[in-house]
Amino acid sequence: MTHNRFFSKAAGALGPLTLSMSVFCVNAIAADHPAKTALSTATNGTHGTVLSSSLSTADCIPDTVIDATTLADTQANGPFSVTAKPVPRQAASGFGGGTIFYPNHTEGCGLLGGIAVIPGYVSYENSIKWWGPRLASWGFVVITINTNSIYDNPDSRATQLSAALDHIFTDSTVGNMVDRNRLGVIGWSMGGGGALRLATDRRDIRAIMPLAPYHDKGYEEVKTPTLVIACEHDRIASNKKYTNIFYDKLTGPKMKVEVNNASHFCPSYRFNEKLLSKPGIAWMQRYINDDTRFDKFLCANENYSDSPRFSAYDYANC
Repeated sequence: MTHNRFFSKAAGALGPLTLSMSVFCVNAIAADHPAKTALSTATNGTHGTVLSSSLSTADCIPDTVIDATTLADTQANGPFSVTAKPVPRQAASGFGGGTIFYPNHTEGCGLLGGIAVIPGYVSYENSIKWWGPRLASWGFVVITINTNSIYDNPDSRATQLSAALDHIFTDSTVGNMVDRNRLGVIGWSMGGGGALRLATDRRDIRAIMPLAPYHDKGYEEVKTPTLVIACEHDRIASNKKYTNIFYDKLTGPKMKVEVNNASHFCPSYRFNEKLLSKPGIAWMQRYINDDTRFDKFLCANENYSDSPRFSAYDYANC
């Protein structure tokens, strides 16, 4: 189904301690301001206990927090406070270093989803870094990265996204926080092409977000749930030649939002953080964490065409 602003085109086994921690987490968040959890006062990132994968952030994010205003906020203003940990280039294997962002005080939430974010051609981590604290404040462990070279092609960026995900598994701070079967990737421009490529190669990827994606080669069928961010007046990776063709080939759950009167840079440098946070966070929560409470912000349940900030909206199979 398509839409357009101008015309139609589109807790027994876990034991009483874990249960009580989960209840405490929910009650504390619900009692505070939706974007400022009472459990987020400390910034110590040490987690000494392996968390149970039978729980999820759904156990720690109450219904009262999940609203359009909070989802569309900026920076680290979700239910959790966030700590950033630098990854020096010399400590990175297979990518050019970056930053890990992770939520504080997720005890009782179980293992968390992991997400890697990569920039585009001749661009650096700072162009996509805003996604890190934004997603982490909603309960994800996120690594935003630099590439080995700013000239790396999309296939190389796919490999580097994969290496970045592997890095968080072995990181001394967050390695025991992440569920290795609940992963996602985000990429801008050639990084978006890399996200599409990786989805055909790595089966533990549950959701991807190509941002104004570019790839000069074909790729296999992509069944992975995909949210595509398009820019209406993209002169670098034109929608007609790239984004729309990539989107049409997707066979799994998919959604596309096109930013009105926007250039290729529309998903980067926080230009549209407030605009894109809601669909981006909702998509990752729905398909990485299987949290159906976020369905109300996706696909047939929300018409993004109603906003003058979007020039087109499309979805299928979701």
